[in-house]
Amino acid sequence: MTTTIVRAACPHDCPDTCALLVTVKDGVATEVRGDPAHPPTAGVLCTKVSRYAERTYHPDRLLHPMRRVGKKGEGKFERISWDEAIATIAQRLGQIALHDPQAILPYSYAGTMGQVQGESMAGRFFHRLGASQLERTICASAGGAGYRYTIGARIGADLEQVDHAKLILIWGGNPIASNLHFWTRVQTAKRNGARLIAIDPYRSLTAEKCHQHIALLPGTDAALALGMMHVLISEDLLDHDYIARHTLGFEQLRERVAEWTPARTAEVCGISAEEVLNLAREYGRVALAGEGVFIRANYGLQRVRGGGMAARNVACLPALVGAWRHPAGGVQMSVSDSFPKDAAALSRPDLAARHGKPARVINMSTIGDALLHPASADFGPKVEALIVYNSNPVAVAPESAKVAQGFAREDLFTVVLEHFQTDTADYADILLPATTQLEHIDVHASYGHVYMMANNAAIAPMGEAKPNTEIFRRLAAAMGFTEDCFQDSDDQLAAVAFKRDDPRSAGYDWEQLKQKGWQRLAVPVAPFAEGGFATPSGKCEFYSEQMKAAGLDPLPAYIPPYESVASNPQLAARYPLAMISPPARNFLNSSFVNVQSLRDTEGEPHLDMHPQDAAARGISQGDMVRIFNDRGSLQTRVRVTDKARVGLVVGLSIWWKKFAADGKNANEVTSQRLTDMGHAPTFYDVLVQVEKLPAQGLLAG
Repeated sequence: MTTTIVRAACPHDCPDTCALLVTVKDGVATEVRGDPAHPPTAGVLCTKVSRYAERTYHPDRLLHPMRRVGKKGEGKFERISWDEAIATIAQRLGQIALHDPQAILPYSYAGTMGQVQGESMAGRFFHRLGASQLERTICASAGGAGYRYTIGARIGADLEQVDHAKLILIWGGNPIASNLHFWTRVQTAKRNGARLIAIDPYRSLTAEKCHQHIALLPGTDAALALGMMHVLISEDLLDHDYIARHTLGFEQLRERVAEWTPARTAEVCGISAEEVLNLAREYGRVALAGEGVFIRANYGLQRVRGGGMAARNVACLPALVGAWRHPAGGVQMSVSDSFPKDAAALSRPDLAARHGKPARVINMSTIGDALLHPASADFGPKVEALIVYNSNPVAVAPESAKVAQGFAREDLFTVVLEHFQTDTADYADILLPATTQLEHIDVHASYGHVYMMANNAAIAPMGEAKPNTEIFRRLAAAMGFTEDCFQDSDDQLAAVAFKRDDPRSAGYDWEQLKQKGWQRLAVPVAPFAEGGFATPSGKCEFYSEQMKAAGLDPLPAYIPPYESVASNPQLAARYPLAMISPPARNFLNSSFVNVQSLRDTEGEPHLDMHPQDAAARGISQGDMVRIFNDRGSLQTRVRVTDKARVGLVVGLSIWWKKFAADGKNANEVTSQRLTDMGHAPTFYDVLVQVEKLPAQGLLAG
């Protein structure tokens, strides 16, 4: 028996991007474990990825190309050959492209975060075809926009320094479920005397283990940051030297936040004035004592109408107190822009020049409306073909009833590349089997640490599964695309993923990275200790001319949710409960939902509701309830718990619809409205009502 250890990397949409060691015995992957030598991973994997071999060898893996034989959504298919599948797709796309290639739309996101299996060969194919381009906004673009306006790039505090912080604010996230290796370091900091404060409407697993939990109302994070700034300035808890040398617009900021007294902030956020005062005072005093104050700002705070502004306001805080001076200080929302990626070399946007005009752009967060939109002068051609890879939009996109209605169109030609028969795959005309991370080559950046990561193929592809890259190579050949770039191998693609001449990548060499598995970027541990922000001024911009030019408020502000008592009292009278749907611990977005052991651990879809709200509706622990608003409804079981604050219900997600009692999930009630900046979805800006279902069983519809 031959046993080898293969270096790999976790591909999933998680900031940890773990280094993996895959044990292979006679061609079979028998174990996936964390690399103990990789500093961020430190030999530890989450429950999900430690079972990655179970996912790869899952009995429900798609192993052959298939063609639909039933109605769309029924999930009935027959096996066909790769030649027939590719020929069918090429013929249909070719026919559509003759009258307007922009009637063809790709739909993808972070089913893999790999630079190769993501948007390399796929990007080349769609650019050359002249298809509509997808604006990929469904996760982090609102916060990214606000963050960039303030500090210039998605660069932040270093994960490896968290151990040394003395105050850690975990703002809008649950790292026990979604950022395990950050949480591990937080625990080390806690043992070293650090104080932990969770800021979250919901008392998550993480919040329960912090010293303090501030349970603000959903969508009010921007107001809390403004209130903190008011206290810091009014009580002179400021690093005046850092402000003078490395910030822009302090006097305008001082005037703006003067109105955000602790009392006003508390009223907007639904917390006490003492919580606002004490939080700001502790933050300022610890920073001015020269200790590390670390803010981990996660994506939960930006999935509301004012989500971009919320991220911006939080990003202003470290500069006021000079927190960036300390390696364990500052804020981290993402470190994606630390990496010198070469997206143009991978996806080749120059291939679109032959079409003579910019491609239409469709926002992935409004795919429901887009698929139902007729042709028009403003919109362009009706979407006639959809190619889905690395995503499951029928489960994850907002206002799900419209998404499903669009996918159910008989005149929409739909191709899905997948590992399993997901909710989206059920609507495919042609369903293609894709390889998992253990079966292909890739190279990875991270948005939570600063290591370039290599993924080597550990085993041969299962059945007839093929990498995304190979599928798009075959489609390009069938479409008659003769450019040399469509012949590039996965190794050649990986070799150009990062810019060799950028000092951060230290002469990036793919062959060396494949052998080593990972390599730290040449970046400082305290990126803004001496300023050097990536903004136009080179400073942290409290006042942003870029925002003013974009028609936005150039100063930190509060933008209330679309749906709340304060902003829409008539709607709130009908739907008085705010609802959020943060990630379930045992799933990763909609990945892993079909792994039986993980689904068994998670149990069944449920809704957490405060005892006071439950009693008012005659609801008891374990009852089946209907959650509804004007957009739709879903049915689930209730857990009566004070983890949800009064006026809030929480449905941990994202369940595949087919595993829910009524075939629906939380996105039945979410909205396609977009955020203040970044064109992102407002998943946590939702009002609903909840009613108990009759004891005899579920209601229809």
